[in-house]
Amino acid sequence: MEAYRQGVIHLPEGEGHSLWLAGELYTAKVGGEETGGAFALAEAKTPPGGGPPPHIHYREDEVLYVLEGELDFMVEGETVKARAGSFLYIPRGTLHTYRNVGSGPARYLGMVTPAGLEKFFEEVSVPATSETSSPPPFEEEDLQRLLAVASKYGLEIRPSGQ
Repeated sequence: MEAYRQGVIHLPEGEGHSLWLAGELYTAKVGGEETGGAFALAEAKTPPGGGPPPHIHYREDEVLYVLEGELDFMVEGETVKARAGSFLYIPRGTLHTYRNVGSGPARYLGMVTPAGLEKFFEEVSVPATSETSSPPPFEEEDLQRLLAVASKYGLEIRPSGQ
């Protein structure tokens, strides 16, 4: 990451800190440390059929912009079909999740504001050595670790979709 005069940051294509979480590849582009806590931004790559358990952010609003693929978002019981070019704003306190319903990987940019949730990802994920590496298996103990740590970050995870 290159820092410029007056706090401008440039991150060339393909760069960032990459992590595996629940079968998805997240590449952090900028976090709260660089933005004075204003926001954090990551690129996510979700395999077909992939997506997180239903969850609620109590501290952050979330913005998502789909770069490629087909994602079905479930927001408070409603389904929103999001394809490349789709934008979603999900205010804090909203139950949501998504699934990649396409035949190939889906990619999106995800931003949370204020920053802070990126620390959750750092705590519960596994570092990715490369974008072409395979995700580690996501097993019951991994889910239990997510559930145990979530409240520390103002996050509620509902694995059964309650």
